[in-house]
Amino acid sequence: MMIQPMHRMSLAARQNELIEGLSLIENVHERLAALTSYVAKTRLPAELKDDALIVPGCVSRVWVLGELQDGLTRFRCEADSPMVAGLVAVLCDLYSGALPAEAAAVEPELWIRCGFTRILSPTRLNGLAAVRARIRTLAQQWS
Repeated sequence: MMIQPMHRMSLAARQNELIEGLSLIENVHERLAALTSYVAKTRLPAELKDDALIVPGCVSRVWVLGELQDGLTRFRCEADSPMVAGLVAVLCDLYSGALPAEAAAVEPELWIRCGFTRILSPTRLNGLAAVRARIRTLAQQWS
């Protein structure tokens, strides 16, 4: 019997799966609260929280550390605000495990498709765009 190799799910497919899962939660505020479950998966240990990792353009302090492991991206993050921590953590989780070229090219659709753009302030959305820009820049360096 031949064993089939494991196929890595594309970043676009992972994002669609994430959005579908979040969309099962009907209330958009509850959906937003559910993002806190991603914080533990992507937490940045205190000893790695360096000023060089702070993302400019965020009202809360946000740290993002990116690494390339076995040819795939890995992102860990931390934020001062619990809500921001959940938002940033879902981004770091989404882009972790992707090929660098995918992480550079695939834009996050979950803010719009999950209805978060209707309830998040423009300032918070700008901060998320800054985090995405940091992830994109790191991924481009590894491509």
